[in-house]
Amino acid sequence: MPFIIAKVNVPVSKEQETKIKSIVGKAIENVPGKNENYLLFGIEDNYRFYLRGNGEQKAAYIQADIFGNEDHIGFDRFGEGITVAFSNVLGIPPENIYIKFDDIKAWSVCGQFIDRRMYG
Repeated sequence: MPFIIAKVNVPVSKEQETKIKSIVGKAIENVPGKNENYLLFGIEDNYRFYLRGNGEQKAAYIQADIFGNEDHIGFDRFGEGITVAFSNVLGIPPENIYIKFDDIKAWSVCGQFIDRRMYG
């Protein structure tokens, strides 16, 4: 299950949120075995950022947590897709979009513990 949480310093309408979610949902397909059906996505708008000492520049910080891909296959194309989504929909310049990728090694869902080592 990929989990994508984004913080942006601009307002986001429901329509924009849905559009970004769909683009990110398509982009996650670049990561083997992942698709929108398993994507957990969230966005926090109007976040206070100071980028390069300036609080007026449009900016985004996106955290992408992904289970079961320690070799980061497809992360480059996935990152490109995320950048396109936030740039095109919210007008955030690509140079102000920062994406942090984290490997999920283990987690629990539906009360079940899942460890990556069980699948590798």
